[in-house]
Amino acid sequence: MTHEFDLAASLVDGLGGRSGAWNFIRGFAGYWARPLESADGWSEADLVAAEERLGVRLPAALREAYLLFGRRRDLTSNYDVLLGPAELYVDDVREALVFRHENQGAVSWGILLDGLQDDDPAVFSRIDLVDKSAERWERWLERLSLCFVEIVLSESLHADEELCDFLDADESDVALLEENFVRLPFPLYPIGDEENGSRWFLGQDALLRDDAGAAIFARGRTAEDLDRVRDLIPADWLNDYR
Repeated sequence: MTHEFDLAASLVDGLGGRSGAWNFIRGFAGYWARPLESADGWSEADLVAAEERLGVRLPAALREAYLLFGRRRDLTSNYDVLLGPAELYVDDVREALVFRHENQGAVSWGILLDGLQDDDPAVFSRIDLVDKSAERWERWLERLSLCFVEIVLSESLHADEELCDFLDADESDVALLEENFVRLPFPLYPIGDEENGSRWFLGQDALLRDDAGAAIFARGRTAEDLDRVRDLIPADWLNDYR
């Protein structure tokens, strides 16, 4: 039996720290996908092996996330890819521990090595450039647990096509988004990028992300919920074949 999940209220708790983040992800998985099970996490032996190979101690937030749901690719790797413990690596200039890649390798996400001693360190991203000397680790989100909430939300936007859609947005589309949906209290990110940051919105069993007013991603809990989004923002949705 599926129990009602108050996404907005749970997200508020999830923004406060690690335990709230994991509770949010448990609730989200149970309502929007399938409940977490013990087999969904990596084992302690997997994490110890990674630490011994890398010669570093993994932060508590990374260990907890991997132990809880690290093997659930539907929550972590529908589009971008969460690396498994055996795939974690330190970047070539030995600045960061990399744990996630954009699906075509254009962006990497990592934790600076000097932040590994923190239980819930900040997360940084680095864009892959032709001129490698110009690459820099830029702040993404202030805490790793918050980043995992973002990962689960973002990857849910790339689930089955019948539940997800994409819109090249214009100002009128964004205005309808703001008029018909409630903005969630997730902080604008990447940190400090007010012009190109992403915002999250919630409707009736519908989740949406606005990327700087240029693109809107939508996910309905059911196909009917997604159709309701399309009706409220009537535009050229990519997967709308009605």
